[in-house]
Amino acid sequence: MSRSLPIPLLLASRVRTDEKRIMSALERKGVAHRYADSRSLWGALGRGEGPGTVVLNREIGQARAQYAADLLEQAGHRVINSAHAVRVCGDKWRTSVALEQARLPTPRTALALTPEAALDAIESLGYPAVIKPLTGSWGRLVTRIPDREAAETIMEYVAALPGPASHVVYVQQLVHKPGRDIRVIVIGGVPLGAVYRRSDQWRTNVARGGTTEACALTDEIAGLSSAAADAVGAEIAGVDLIEDTDGRLTVLEVNHGVEFTGFQRVLGEDLDVADRIADHLIARLQSCSESL
Repeated sequence: MSRSLPIPLLLASRVRTDEKRIMSALERKGVAHRYADSRSLWGALGRGEGPGTVVLNREIGQARAQYAADLLEQAGHRVINSAHAVRVCGDKWRTSVALEQARLPTPRTALALTPEAALDAIESLGYPAVIKPLTGSWGRLVTRIPDREAAETIMEYVAALPGPASHVVYVQQLVHKPGRDIRVIVIGGVPLGAVYRRSDQWRTNVARGGTTEACALTDEIAGLSSAAADAVGAEIAGVDLIEDTDGRLTVLEVNHGVEFTGFQRVLGEDLDVADRIADHLIARLQSCSESL
């Protein structure tokens, strides 16, 4: 007798266009699903009662996304992306370590435990450099450091921030890029496509006014992106690549809660990202059902 599939759960505190697309794709495929607001989620320590299911974690806040994955996994559910992937992707230093261990090309990076030590780290990497918050997205608080005078001024500000965690400084080489970077979406290890993100500013995030346009998914781009998603353990990932002025590619970061509306707009009807995500969830549901 065939076993019916468990009912998947989509977890998010905000239902954006992307989440609506995913739920519509599941409905088109005849897959019943539930939605839960992560702000109401709680659980006691220990495995939950009854069989586990597959949870698509679309929580936008890093802390809630992390603890939601931890909570649901210990209760016996399969979470996409996993608590491990959320932890690694949500921390730029952990991401850099994972990429380095996988021997993938990535900008030269350093971590300083105090603002004073950060001055030495920046000097070692050379100017111009970039400092970034360990957690965060959309290019917020990413700061270009052109010279020693600017570094001293900014580190003086960092030293005045409350809490020791605020004093840990992530420093990275500034890659001189041709006014663009590359975003690739990878699902189940398979790159779906690529887009350029362009801007007149040095930060090309779409959230900061950057525009998107089509980018050919070359073998090199596809291979780097798939390897980067694998390095951080992400089943669904947005991989950011950057080119230097000679066209050499490096992996900048990997996003565990990738937004794809702009990506979808560029690729048009050639590819339905939400449909691919739904297919991946269905495959995981089938695996979950077989293991019960």
